Amino acid sequence: MTRTTTMSHPRSRRITPVVAAVVAALLVAGCSSSSGGKKADEAGNNISAGKATTPRMTVALITHAAPGDTFWDIVRKGAQTAAAKDNVKLIYSSDPNAGNQANLVQNAIDQKVDGIAVTLAKPDALKSVVAKARQAGIPVVGLNSGVSGWKKLGLLEFFGQDETVAGEAFGKKLNKVGAKHTACVIQEQGNIGLTQRCEGLKKTFSGKTDILYVNGTDMPSVKSTITAKLKQDSSIDFVATLAAPIALTAEQSVSESGSKAKLATFDLNKDAADAIKSGKIQWAIDQQPFLQGYLSVDAQWLYKTNGNFSGGGAQAVLTGPAIVDKSNIDKVAAFAAKGTR
Repeated sequence: MTRTTTMSHPRSRRITPVVAAVVAALLVAGCSSSSGGKKADEAGNNISAGKATTPRMTVALITHAAPGDTFWDIVRKGAQTAAAKDNVKLIYSSDPNAGNQANLVQNAIDQKVDGIAVTLAKPDALKSVVAKARQAGIPVVGLNSGVSGWKKLGLLEFFGQDETVAGEAFGKKLNKVGAKHTACVIQEQGNIGLTQRCEGLKKTFSGKTDILYVNGTDMPSVKSTITAKLKQDSSIDFVATLAAPIALTAEQSVSESGSKAKLATFDLNKDAADAIKSGKIQWAIDQQPFLQGYLSVDAQWLYKTNGNFSGGGAQAVLTGPAIVDKSNIDKVAAFAAKGTR
């Protein structure tokens, strides 16, 4: 199913200092779009009360989001916030099928957009169309999925987390709490980022790791598959899910199966934050999806108006991983309730 809407408006590193400074400056409306003498003065006049008055530009944000996955609502909200500030017309579309996602990128090229932001869950399927965008002179940035392959595809920048590093952090956390046997639940086969999460977990976790595949677009099937696994093997003492909606469904599976397994997840939303507060979920690995969406749009504006791009085009801007548990959930939950974490 494809959803397209037009609107106006996974060596842990934090965000690079340069980008952090840019974001901070934008929040106080102090970012100029040029440098030196008269041009600098003119650039200052392009921002009024924190909102750019630079010429209208169009950016297409194209993700591999599956219908109903609340993670992408947060990414989209971040993109909308940047678009409203930057006088950007944002075109959002998504499709979990890699071939269809490639067609959406082609549609953006045909519309002659000023910039494209795209996720690379299955980079090989997007290689050709990304090259077409570059040939058409359209700058392309990556976000969320594809940290291991964005440079090979010639993207300008990338905003996300290193999924292997995130998985390794998860495995270390499992060791710390004394887990012995974990089921790592992958909700989309072929998604390189999800595979890397479980591989990273398995690399650092000293116990046994089982990989369990489920169909993330069919929650009743997700619940029954996890329930059956827990009934089959009572030695599983931890379930690791790779998305907040899957975690919330897995919580039902743990209850219905009679298992004593505990639950932790990658990614966060309001309901998952509430579950961490209540103890139903032990922790979440947060990659800050709002920030990924915000930066992917804002980067296009900065590049067009001032030629800026982060990391010299050589390094990804890492937005995670960060562990959210009972020690810090109260602060994070307030933002999750607003749909920005």
